[in-house]
Amino acid sequence: MRAATNRARDPRPLEPPGPAASRAWARLSRSLQSPAMTAAVAPVSDSVASPPPDIRPETPQDAGAIESLVARAFGPGRFAKASERVREFAPLRPDLSFCAWEGERLVGVVRQSEIAVGDRRLIFLGPLAVDAAARRHGAGARLVEIACAAASAAGYGEVLLVGDPPFFGRLGFSAEATGQIIMPGPVDPRRLLLKVLGPAEGTDPLQGAVTAP
Repeated sequence: MRAATNRARDPRPLEPPGPAASRAWARLSRSLQSPAMTAAVAPVSDSVASPPPDIRPETPQDAGAIESLVARAFGPGRFAKASERVREFAPLRPDLSFCAWEGERLVGVVRQSEIAVGDRRLIFLGPLAVDAAARRHGAGARLVEIACAAASAAGYGEVLLVGDPPFFGRLGFSAEATGQIIMPGPVDPRRLLLKVLGPAEGTDPLQGAVTAP
């Protein structure tokens, strides 16, 4: 027992590791610094350190930042789309449009305009543009949900858009009731989607051209 105690208190410095241990440590260090390991670790630290964007109603001062973000997201090709034809005549509703901010940087926007189909007034949603870095927080879905809630609170019963069915389908949009809606330009009918904001029972399907209200 006394011999064990003496060895535990031996003041001699530890010997350096042997060649085999040094090689193992070098291999571990290289693996931790590899691109694969960096890619696996970085998103976790980013998501922990970066809070979700702050979503606020659009203001007149946001116009320049919105135009820049939309241009980066869609490029000049957006001007040839039927949705752009709608926005040329449909009045924008800034009170129903929202921006996502990370500090002073705009990272997302959803805009809504008022339209008519037949004798019914409804909302046309778009553009929806989100910076790639903000998508990890689900900023696009949050913007759409907030915009639809605002449209419902303002008394509108339906929201129409042209978009990706898998994404917008998860948010309650469908092409089932849009077959008789006529857009001012060619549109893939699978991408013309409608969300009913209230009870759908007793509501006639929308029929006719999309026009100014």
